[in-house]
Amino acid sequence: MPHLGVPVTEGILADGVGPGSAGPIDPRGGATPGEVAGHLRRTGSHVVLNFLPTGAQRATELYAAAAVEAGCAFVNCMPAVLARSPEWRARFAAAGLPLVGDDLKSSFGATLVHRALVEALTASGVHLTGGHQLLAGGNMDFVNLEDPERMKSKKATKSTGAGTSTHVSAQYLPFMDDRKVAYIRLDGVGFGASPLELELRLVVEDSPSAAGHALDAARHARAALDQGVGGLLEEVSLALMKAV
Repeated sequence: MPHLGVPVTEGILADGVGPGSAGPIDPRGGATPGEVAGHLRRTGSHVVLNFLPTGAQRATELYAAAAVEAGCAFVNCMPAVLARSPEWRARFAAAGLPLVGDDLKSSFGATLVHRALVEALTASGVHLTGGHQLLAGGNMDFVNLEDPERMKSKKATKSTGAGTSTHVSAQYLPFMDDRKVAYIRLDGVGFGASPLELELRLVVEDSPSAAGHALDAARHARAALDQGVGGLLEEVSLALMKAV
């Protein structure tokens, strides 16, 4: 990317700094939710997109609170529980502000392919008995996913709608940069208890594969804001997010 002149300001840290990313970041600083809300008002912001590291539940909630204070819609692109929380749904509805979430789908990624395979097989009468999804990549998201505690929230959103018990694991490989490799395996039995095994390998550029859906979510949130629609945007969330 060329230099675009976009200012980067200090944000809320809270639990956004995991063990793997603590080296280059000083966790003692950080802005307060009030300071973030003031910044959003001064800049005339309408929609806040949350791309905090996986596992940053507390930081996500603090940014959501800042968005409510500033009168902004909120799009939760990460696995933190927000749109799935009755409390947060009620807070955004009471404020008349749109909420979209949780955990952004890629335009074409491992979750989409995995669920499509599950739906195709079960619709054809296959009884799935298990499976796994092994992920590897070289960006900072994979640094966080190697922390078992932070991986829990990712597993929860990936398993939603999978229709079978699915093991999910991730490995950080620095040389892969922003590429992501997904190995998907499904086991099952068909007619007459005949065994079935399916394996698939998928390679994508991780960040661009999610960018289109992020823009769509922001557009829907802004449109709802202009129309005075508050609370969870359920149809948008079902279309663009992994867990609602």
